Amino acid sequence: MSEKKNYTIEAVGRALSVMEALAERPDQGVTELSKTLGLTKSIVFRLLYTLEDRGFVFRDPDRASYSLGYRVAVLGERVGREGSLMHAAPTEMDKLRDLTGENVNLVMRDGLRSQVLATRQGTFPIRIFAEAGRYGPLHAGGASLLMLAYASEEVIDRVLSGVLEKFSHHTETDPESLRAIIERIREAGYHVAVNDLDDGAFSIAAPIRDAKGNVIAGISVAGAMARLNEATRAQYLTAVKSSADAISAKLSLTPNQE
Repeated sequence: MSEKKNYTIEAVGRALSVMEALAERPDQGVTELSKTLGLTKSIVFRLLYTLEDRGFVFRDPDRASYSLGYRVAVLGERVGREGSLMHAAPTEMDKLRDLTGENVNLVMRDGLRSQVLATRQGTFPIRIFAEAGRYGPLHAGGASLLMLAYASEEVIDRVLSGVLEKFSHHTETDPESLRAIIERIREAGYHVAVNDLDDGAFSIAAPIRDAKGNVIAGISVAGAMARLNEATRAQYLTAVKSSADAISAKLSLTPNQE
């Protein structure tokens, strides 16, 4: 019988043990944690330093004790949010793809970036591809700029004061012009992006809201500009808004209503 291979990484296991110990009993110091975990103070200190740097651990400077940090709460919220979203969205994404023939993308904001959660490939011979898990900018793209429009003013300020990369000749990089676009998106409740992320491509996006009415994601159809005219624009916009509303309605249901 062949020997079973061990693919575990000891440092990762130790870091998780620190977090589990703090979850069970917060406000522990280095000495106490080292006794609890059977590790040297030096190793525990380095683990805590790394976790604190990433926001997973918080250090009380007055008491020199540690507790779980804000990043744990952020991840916990996101697991619940994305879990519900990924349960509600697939059927509507399939319907939208079948109705339009275009690519369908489900996008969220992760900090100062957008992230593609899921995609459906279109049926046309020439397609514009997005990849699940891919990160992108917030200042360009249909669903990406939509997510920026519904972010907090702090996030908007940080994005617009940072480096605004130009992806095509049509990418808007002037902060004041982007603020005007953001206002239009908020007023209209959707966003139509043309050639700003990829030359020759369009994206039409609408917001998805949770049970409290907060915008948590965007759904879009994306394809080649050659297929976008006044009629298809109106058709796609109606379809995207309908899909976003249907997903939002599913997210607003309580468990005993589903």
